[in-house]
Amino acid sequence: MLRAIIIDDEQDCVKLLSLQLKMYCPQVEVIAECTKSEEGLRAIKELNPDAVFLDIEMPRMNGFELLEAAGDLKFALIFVTAYDRFAVKAFRYSAIDYLLKPTDTRELKESVAKIEQQRRTQQSQLTFAQEQLTNVHKALPEKIALPYQNGVTFVGINDILYCEADDNYVRFYLNNGEKLLATKTLRDVQEILEERHFLRVHRQFIVNLNQIKKFVKGEGNYLVMNNGQSIPIARNQREKLVQRFGWL
Repeated sequence: MLRAIIIDDEQDCVKLLSLQLKMYCPQVEVIAECTKSEEGLRAIKELNPDAVFLDIEMPRMNGFELLEAAGDLKFALIFVTAYDRFAVKAFRYSAIDYLLKPTDTRELKESVAKIEQQRRTQQSQLTFAQEQLTNVHKALPEKIALPYQNGVTFVGINDILYCEADDNYVRFYLNNGEKLLATKTLRDVQEILEERHFLRVHRQFIVNLNQIKKFVKGEGNYLVMNNGQSIPIARNQREKLVQRFGWL
């Protein structure tokens, strides 16, 4: 039997993966389910698992920081990640395996088979994967191109406060008070901006996380941006916002 630990701050993801392993990978025994990085680190040190299924983006301590704190890696490592296609590409150059959320059963079974063949992750492989991931994000340009009827406008990422859906267009609100209308849908914009510290907090709004001034609780939770504008938060997006900032 392979003794495994699951570490992911999303409870639903932990339960789903545990159920999939039980149903489709009977050779794996889940000995701990952790929804906090600190709990996962303790479980690794105390239980000495054969394998760890690890999320990357977690509040307070991300997956890489957890592994650094764990020291010598004496277990097989599989990242379970919601990272976009650019970041995932980094892992294809290392022997560390990964699964994309939501986890595909066939890919899960293949990953477990790899664990059985190779029970130990080399530290050099982890370092390489981390460097690749860092380089991917550094390579992203500091500007985006916004198409309009007569051409393209180039706008600095940090100059964008938030975006608002306007039918089949998107209105960009900038730091200098300027407003730009782009011939794109909010979904198109979301795919580009959420790689760069933006988050869709409402069906009509995407905000720059670095431009949030405060979060107001109560009836109809909302954000106040640096320009004083209030932005509503959809109930199902509030948890994502909390995870991004790691609020206590």
